[in-house]
Amino acid sequence: VRFVCVVAGGGGAETGERIAKFLARAGVASRREAERLIEAGIVTVDGETLTSPAFKVRAGQDVRVDGSRIGAKEPPRLWRYHKPAGLVTTHKDPQGRPTVFAALGPKMPRVISVGRLDLTTEGLRLLTNDGGLSRALELPSNAWTRRYRVRAFGATTQATLDKLSDGVEVDGVRYKGVKARLDKGQGDNLWITLSLTEGKNREVRKLMEHLGLKVNRLIRTAYGPFQLGKLERGAI
Repeated sequence: VRFVCVVAGGGGAETGERIAKFLARAGVASRREAERLIEAGIVTVDGETLTSPAFKVRAGQDVRVDGSRIGAKEPPRLWRYHKPAGLVTTHKDPQGRPTVFAALGPKMPRVISVGRLDLTTEGLRLLTNDGGLSRALELPSNAWTRRYRVRAFGATTQATLDKLSDGVEVDGVRYKGVKARLDKGQGDNLWITLSLTEGKNREVRKLMEHLGLKVNRLIRTAYGPFQLGKLERGAI
């Protein structure tokens, strides 16, 4: 991907705009990911390598990420992506593991992710070229339902799953109520449909472990109004 354009003003020539916010607005990365890019030493302004995300960019300055010039903000766009298991959601993985962004191919512009899916989780992943849109879609106040299909080893009943609707505390962390439906058994595994609105880190796995179940496949099928539908694995 190559970005060509001079920096547009984003806060005035005197005060400027923090580099992390500028990169997020330009669709390069979320603010957190932008800070990681700066830490990696691949962000430059007028040829000087940045060391702080607090640096303020002024109109007309030459901002580059890994040598590619960053231009003015493009119109917001949103994509649905069927993430396969085994991909990490980061632009550069220090362990050298395959990433979502490398798998997207050269035809895609540089995008950032909405929310999170860990290495082994598959299914619906929303991607956008707009940092502001990403943050808006992640707001807890949306209370959007995230729906998952869970395959887990072990045994449980619908009555046990129903107890999750009142919320539960696991290892000192309080989780809001979730809806869980026991779909079917498959050998020593169960298939469960789980709907939640918080999306805390590894929430589904921790809730299942709390019930004595070991998740061995996790597929996100919906994020708010956006559905995985019949989107093929790896398709966007």
